[in-house]
Amino acid sequence: MRVRVALLRGVNVGGAGRLPMVEFRATLVGLGLERVRTYIQSGNSVFDSDLSPAGLEALIRDAVADRFGFAPDTFVLTAKEMAAALTDHPFAKADQACVHVFFLRETPAPDDAALRALALPGDAWSIGPRRFTLHTPGGIGRSKLAEKLPRLLPSPMTARNLRTIAALAAMAADLAQA
Repeated sequence: MRVRVALLRGVNVGGAGRLPMVEFRATLVGLGLERVRTYIQSGNSVFDSDLSPAGLEALIRDAVADRFGFAPDTFVLTAKEMAAALTDHPFAKADQACVHVFFLRETPAPDDAALRALALPGDAWSIGPRRFTLHTPGGIGRSKLAEKLPRLLPSPMTARNLRTIAALAAMAADLAQA
């Protein structure tokens, strides 16, 4: 079995995409996933499975749709990909709450001039495999760049801050060693 990390987009945000984590865990176990753990209330899970990430994405999305009535974009990563998202950028010394990794279906190739035009002083970004890492020292809520990213990176995406990624990477590492 391989350790996988699933990230669901738009779960338990502003009253939409209501997904109780106890029921989500039960749904994942019902799909045959093993050693399922969830982290906070926003559709993050770590588990064991031999299925491919792409197969798991469809399986989890469809199971959530069947049980809860909405089909969130679902991203499944390996433990190695999650660990890389934590460290494969130049913002290691930044406040983890101010660095967000946007996970995408494909590696982005954004218009750099458009990004710079929206960036606030101090904002910076890094592009990795199927990732866009954004550092917003003034906070992501004030960032016009973060607000416009879905238009600038036209690919399904979900974002997590480095605190969440660190917790998920640690959970994945624990499962891998157990």
